[in-house]
Amino acid sequence: MSIFTKLITLFRGTAHEAGAAVVDANALKILDQEIRDADNALGRARDDLATLVAKRRMLEKELQGLSDMAGRYESSARAALAKGDEALAMEVAQRISDLETDVSTKTPQLADMRAAEERMHQTIATTQQRVENLRREIDVVKVNDSVQRAQAAVANQGAGAASRLGSAADSLKRIKERQAIAEEKFKAAGELEDRRTGADLDAKLKAAGILPGHSSANEVLARLKAPKEEPMAQLEAPRLQLEAQPVPVKRGEES
Repeated sequence: MSIFTKLITLFRGTAHEAGAAVVDANALKILDQEIRDADNALGRARDDLATLVAKRRMLEKELQGLSDMAGRYESSARAALAKGDEALAMEVAQRISDLETDVSTKTPQLADMRAAEERMHQTIATTQQRVENLRREIDVVKVNDSVQRAQAAVANQGAGAASRLGSAADSLKRIKERQAIAEEKFKAAGELEDRRTGADLDAKLKAAGILPGHSSANEVLARLKAPKEEPMAQLEAPRLQLEAQPVPVKRGEES
């Protein structure tokens, strides 16, 4: 029997934990529904208050009508007394008595209705304020819950990102190593080719300023600073002047 009781207790405890877990997981939804229920209750309370106000105003009008009627009957009773009609005056007086009794009976009801109306006003106002405060607190709780969810997501993503970044850094390191090895291979191949063609020796001679046809910057600057030499005057070639020789004339030709 004791074991059976403990099993029942265990079942109840497990059910309670499961129920509490479900409630905690849906706490915000439950709060929203409770706020909606409170709003609905406030709506019904306002309707009841409106009904009470309407009945109170109707009772006020009724009492005012009874009072006015009693006043008119008093005038009629005085008129009957003035004419000496005691019987009529007594009948009117009985009517006035009934009206005053009715008024005195209903006046406390009016006071109770006014008191109830005032209490309902205060209760509705207090409840409305509590609902508004609770709604603001729920908004804050929702914001905090969203922030905490975002922080948890960022933390989880950060852990995964850190792992991915570590893997990416390793990949980048291996790529740089392969590129460095390939660069050194290219340099070694170029050096071997220069040795084969003698280009490396020409480069050394050129750097030393020994290679013909190479002028360093200092040599070019010195040449530019040197004064220009005047070009040599060209020697004119001697001109040969041929003098005209007299042509001999024969005698026969003279005549």
